[in-house]
Amino acid sequence: MPPAAEHTQQHQPAGVPPLSLTGERTLPDVPAENYWYRRHLAVYEWIAARCAGLEVVDLACGEGYGSEVLARRAALVTGVDANPEAHEHARLRYGRPGLRFVRELVETYDQLCDAAIFLQTIEHVQDPEGLLHHIRSLLRPGGTAYVSTPNLLTLAPSGAEKSDNPWHVREYRAEEFRALCESAFERVELLGLFHARKLRLHELAIERGWDSLHPRVGATKAFYDRFVPAISARDFALRPRPLERALDFVAVLR
Repeated sequence: MPPAAEHTQQHQPAGVPPLSLTGERTLPDVPAENYWYRRHLAVYEWIAARCAGLEVVDLACGEGYGSEVLARRAALVTGVDANPEAHEHARLRYGRPGLRFVRELVETYDQLCDAAIFLQTIEHVQDPEGLLHHIRSLLRPGGTAYVSTPNLLTLAPSGAEKSDNPWHVREYRAEEFRALCESAFERVELLGLFHARKLRLHELAIERGWDSLHPRVGATKAFYDRFVPAISARDFALRPRPLERALDFVAVLR
């Protein structure tokens, strides 16, 4: 059965095949997915500001939107992904000077770089420690890796060891993710991604009973049909604590 239209990218440029949600990666141009797309975009934009003039590799780049964001500041960005549909989409949609896409497994990609980006993917990996060592081997002296993953404590139900996402092999608490990163890198800085602005106000409203109110007054669909598309990357913020309440962890590794 083909994916529902609401789960497929809308308004793609001529000649660019749209992608559909599978649960394995997020996508732009899918209105119902906007929260997750902006959540990931916020981290890409934060990293891009730290990559000006550098040669960067975006490992497991998926649809390619993050590689394009990085390329606005970096000297050269290589987006690496093994999925043929994602690779073809990214190559056709995001062609620009200083940006290229390579179809290859992240485990075998071997070109040196100044910064390696690996976002929201290590939870999919069977040998995360081995892959982190491989990522370290890609860095030139003085290089930096940026690795992110969801926080088990805010993604999974309370007390569960994992969410119901079938693509995730393992999800991490802050101390577990730090230990994993320290197995391959000498210097580990761990930050958390949190709601800000309108999303923080929404959190406060939920704490005060909003989720019990909107169904009773029949406002659920009307409210969220407007609220979700209005979410932007500015509605998320990175800070060092409290990590146990973070949505995602972002590790800066050297």
